[in-house]
Amino acid sequence: MDAASVSLLILAAVIVLFIANRLPVWTVAVLSGFALWVTGLVDATGVVAGFGDPVVIFIAALFIVSEGIDSAGVTTWLGQWVIAHAGRTRSRLIVATGLIGAVLSATITLNGSVAALLPLVVMLAVRIGESPSQMLMPLTFIGGAGSLLMLPGSPVNIIVSDAAADAGEGQFAFFGFALVGIPVIAGTIAICVLLGPRLLPRTRPATTPADLGRHAATLYRQYSTSGSLHHLRIRPGSPLVGTELADLDVSSYPDLTLHGAQAPGSVGHLTRPLAANDVLVASGDRTEISRFALEHRLTVTPAGPPGAQSLLTRETGVAEVVVPPRSALLGTTVYPGMTRAGGLVILSVQRGGAHLTRPRTQIRPGDALLLHGTWDALEHLDEDRDVLIVDSPDLVRRQAVPWGGGATRSVVILALMVVALAGGLMPPHLAGLAAATLMVLTRVISTEQAFRSVSWEAIVLIAALIPLTEVIYSSGAAGRVADVLLDAVGDGSPYLLLLAMFLLTALLGQMISNTATTLIVTPIAVAAALATGISVLPILMTVAVAGCASLLTPISTPGNMMIMAPGGYRFGDYWKLGLPVMVWWLACAVLIIPVFWSFHP
Repeated sequence: MDAASVSLLILAAVIVLFIANRLPVWTVAVLSGFALWVTGLVDATGVVAGFGDPVVIFIAALFIVSEGIDSAGVTTWLGQWVIAHAGRTRSRLIVATGLIGAVLSATITLNGSVAALLPLVVMLAVRIGESPSQMLMPLTFIGGAGSLLMLPGSPVNIIVSDAAADAGEGQFAFFGFALVGIPVIAGTIAICVLLGPRLLPRTRPATTPADLGRHAATLYRQYSTSGSLHHLRIRPGSPLVGTELADLDVSSYPDLTLHGAQAPGSVGHLTRPLAANDVLVASGDRTEISRFALEHRLTVTPAGPPGAQSLLTRETGVAEVVVPPRSALLGTTVYPGMTRAGGLVILSVQRGGAHLTRPRTQIRPGDALLLHGTWDALEHLDEDRDVLIVDSPDLVRRQAVPWGGGATRSVVILALMVVALAGGLMPPHLAGLAAATLMVLTRVISTEQAFRSVSWEAIVLIAALIPLTEVIYSSGAAGRVADVLLDAVGDGSPYLLLLAMFLLTALLGQMISNTATTLIVTPIAVAAALATGISVLPILMTVAVAGCASLLTPISTPGNMMIMAPGGYRFGDYWKLGLPVMVWWLACAVLIIPVFWSFHP
């Protein structure tokens, strides 16, 4: 059996395994590489050659850039703008969130866009009394169309652009995709607004993502504190030096409550006599606290934010934690204003849902603490086995702090990457890698966040399939498939070839990932174009449009899967709206693409 036949058999097996969905997609892709090696189609180095491909590096970098934009609160800021300007009608909200989703998809990919906007859209739907199912699918479909605005919008764009360059006709222009992308977006919005109410279900999901936009006000109402908390540092020469805390008489200060004392740098309650630089924790009337501090030579600093509006800021926030059984904190003495590890300050203590009014409390299982500190310190609570976090500080910060710390830097970095790509100042993979590195160097995100943000499954999938796509082309297998396709289409109008390539790509892309589909179809498309003597550009642009048309099933793209549970969708709900949207995309591909990309090389 010749190499072309073997490669087609491996391709068929890969497609069957993708559709069967019994194995993770990345394992199927890796197995395809082993199959190529066992059959002698590639050597051992060729199996892993895709992991160093510039396309793979660029896509990985885009995940990190996306994380920087979302983590800095840029998407939260956009969401608040929508609430303020789009009103409370379904159609206006779909247009507004859809356009934002399209722009985000063009810069941080569809999956990043959906992940960032999903909680916002669910919240908006609930606030206007609409089912989330009426708004989430339009968000994903319009976002998918937005992938066709710029080169980084989708791995599909990068793959076809790279293939065009390999075919000798040069890469697509950075904003070239928008020539067909803008009409696709306009029609998709119109279909979702006009047909969505009749074609989409009105289901209520079993669970919905938490709306943390008003988290600060909620916590402030629930965790009442004993007045305004302050730290009182004992200066040298203070009359309190040498005094036992239990002997300290504050009866002449009726509006002051003394909670406890701590040594410098300590995280526990002080039991020895007071010394210089020790810190007393008190609450109450500010005038009373100031008088007490003046009479006892103390330095006063606030121990916590003064109001709800100060609980969550760019630099600091709060976290609600519960003490589990077997925690090392059990039996320890705590009080409001007490400083814990990492500089976190206890603002309030609750037991059984009730605020504890005693100045000092011994921790029991189930007690709830409200902690205040820097975001970095709060996020390290994930590693603390002595407490359980109620709401992730990272999630709270993303939703409740618009345009947070690093937002301006992240937007500037994104703009620099877009300029570098649009102006051809550097190769795409270097521009993406530079932007990702700047996100870390400028402390928009941490190194740990950067590595967590990369979808390694997607990276392995793409990298492991690259050798198969190259073998399909180099062995002549793509030419055979192209010949079959051309025989079916005939020697007539090249428009029929566009139609055939669109249908082949779109239909295959409903069962396996659009990235995998594009990797498989691209060499076939190039072979078909060369066989008919027409330019590869209109054919590959058609593949790009069809490759982004993941509209009929939830398994065709992670974006569709993300909205399935929050929207309460079933498998068969997608094609009802997806089919008319796909027909529009097909019309744009066949009628608009030849206008801007001629069939003649």
